[in-house]
Amino acid sequence: MQSKLIGLAALLLLGGCNRSQPAETTAAVADLGPQGWRAQLTDGSDGRDWPGFGRTYGEQHFSPLDQINAGNVGELGLVWSLDLPAGNPATGPIAVGGVIYFAAGYSVIRAVDAATGRLLWTFDPKAPEASGHKLRQGWGSRGIAYWNGKLYTGTQDGRLIAVDARTGRQVWSAQTFGRDEQRFISGPPRVFDGKVIIGHGGADAAPIRGYVTAYDAESGRQLWRFHTVPGNPAEGFESPAMEMAAKTWSGDWWTNGGGGTVWNAITYDAEQDLILLGTGNGAPWNHQIRSEGKGDNLFLCSIVALDAKTGAYRWHYQINPGETWDFNAAMDMELADLTIDGQRRKVVMTAPKNGFFYVIDRTNGRLISAEPFVETTWAKRIDRETGRPVEEPGVRYTERPTTFRPTPVGAHSWPPMAFSPQSGLVYIPAIDLQVTFDATGMTRENFSWSGNMGLTSGVGYRVEPGPGDDTQGYLVAWDPIRQEQRWRIPMAGHFNGGVMATGGGLVFQGHPDSTFNAYDATTGRSLWEFDARAAIVAPPISYMVNGRQYVTVIAGMGTSGGLFGPMLEKFGIDYRTQARRVLTFAIGGRATLPPKTPYRAAAFADPGYTPNERMARAGEAIFNGRCAVCHGGAAIAGGTAPDLRTSAAVADPDAFWSIVHDGALVSAGMPQFEDHNREQLESVRAYLRERAAALRTSGARQAAR
Repeated sequence: MQSKLIGLAALLLLGGCNRSQPAETTAAVADLGPQGWRAQLTDGSDGRDWPGFGRTYGEQHFSPLDQINAGNVGELGLVWSLDLPAGNPATGPIAVGGVIYFAAGYSVIRAVDAATGRLLWTFDPKAPEASGHKLRQGWGSRGIAYWNGKLYTGTQDGRLIAVDARTGRQVWSAQTFGRDEQRFISGPPRVFDGKVIIGHGGADAAPIRGYVTAYDAESGRQLWRFHTVPGNPAEGFESPAMEMAAKTWSGDWWTNGGGGTVWNAITYDAEQDLILLGTGNGAPWNHQIRSEGKGDNLFLCSIVALDAKTGAYRWHYQINPGETWDFNAAMDMELADLTIDGQRRKVVMTAPKNGFFYVIDRTNGRLISAEPFVETTWAKRIDRETGRPVEEPGVRYTERPTTFRPTPVGAHSWPPMAFSPQSGLVYIPAIDLQVTFDATGMTRENFSWSGNMGLTSGVGYRVEPGPGDDTQGYLVAWDPIRQEQRWRIPMAGHFNGGVMATGGGLVFQGHPDSTFNAYDATTGRSLWEFDARAAIVAPPISYMVNGRQYVTVIAGMGTSGGLFGPMLEKFGIDYRTQARRVLTFAIGGRATLPPKTPYRAAAFADPGYTPNERMARAGEAIFNGRCAVCHGGAAIAGGTAPDLRTSAAVADPDAFWSIVHDGALVSAGMPQFEDHNREQLESVRAYLRERAAALRTSGARQAAR
């Protein structure tokens, strides 16, 4: 029986082989000192390195390098590739001193020689084993940071870890939240002026009160912490900002946490020594439940500016007052100096979930302009005087269901946009879907959290393409001064990759159809296309080694795209068989990739299956709250985790129990659900067997055609 369980368990792997490997060698580390690294992180630096998630403090995702340009990009070719084990590959790499560093899987850092692709060392923090219930949300690290010879990564279980960039050995580790708290880290840390800052996620699944924490980059000593929403007034307020924010809440909001987590977007304005936070949704989403439908609920869905030395509040701009749709403001924020109406303005730009592109004065937080970059039917416009949206009637779904665009997936998700100071344009990986919200029968009195990191929003919702829509997303080139579109390229899928712009007049982006493209930054004309033989979500980077410019991107599907598997099904992305690779390009590259084997989901054999409608419906409810976040809606996976309609382990009750209840695959990234009893898990199995039967039927029909 033991060998049978092991064999079946292998079919349900979620996390891959995230095991430490012996260091092959050390990495050469440039000794620039703190002042040197401050210079490399400024937006005007030479571009030979890419030391942060967005390259520089201003998060522009722009490389000034122009050796690869619109005139010769047709000669761009693959120099080397490096295969990765199973796990999340959708992470932004960095490059420093001729070494590429990235954290694939669950924050497993690898150092790779940028010119040759030789693996130098691997550091594995063993995050799945340490995460407990936190493993039920999040998918691993989206990125890392570099400062003065050290790398910084956040882990699912809440550690912020500094690693020696030369040897891969841990320097220090700080626990950023309690081990039993229902929070997790998936976003990249940011470094600034000898400090490192990190937030966390969790407000979609637990009564979380968001905050960020800054640490000394050399020692890991905590320097300051800023909460993004107020707590219980009876316990006092940590700052005047929290006392001010509390006046915008109603009822006993603190019992539900409030939300406002900073799970992704943090930008440092070095000129003013300000940290800008992009805050998330409320906990729960539904404003009626969270705050009696009253108040703006600061600082949800806002850009909040803090003094970088002390963490003290300076200003804020709230994108969605009284937010109730998961229109969070946690998407990347780019800094720029723009000439607007003849005046040079220091601005922060962002394209949050709600579909409007914002240009905000970063010296005071005042709105300069905001216009829609996709179709937006939830609001008529953003009032320039008040900065508030003019909402469409009924969009708050308090009396009846309502359908509108965009959706909780966002008009722009975490894959970053890019700003080119050269072209003056912003390039946005836009999403074009619609959603129906329905809160019928949901009240403050009957609301409760599902507990132990289960998705809980306080409203029912359905995300889907609009009627007759073949296009689910775009690459949009946006003029931030005129607030108008310059060009737009339609995409067949909704979850396209992060964007990089370059001084060579190029825009690079990957796609779920396995293509990696370079476009003319001015016209949008496709200039180069590479068959990556795997979906690409991660943002690309560019850097210089020994006088040669390289472009690197990590291929493979991961993170939140998997939740909407039905919309990715046409691309044939399979968790078990998809390639996960580091791909590095340069002019004259001649390397090749092995062919991609076409994939079509095939249901597992289940000769003893008998439908049970009651159990299947009960199992569907559990699956949607607990499992779909990784395994996909309607049990159709998008590549983030296995498609359980194809897993033989589902047909075997003992194997299924061992994996799901007993946690046989925790080390591989599959959470343990020991709080679910036999009846509950049998109902989930009944639902999955039903979905597999439907797949067998549809497969037989296709074969008969």
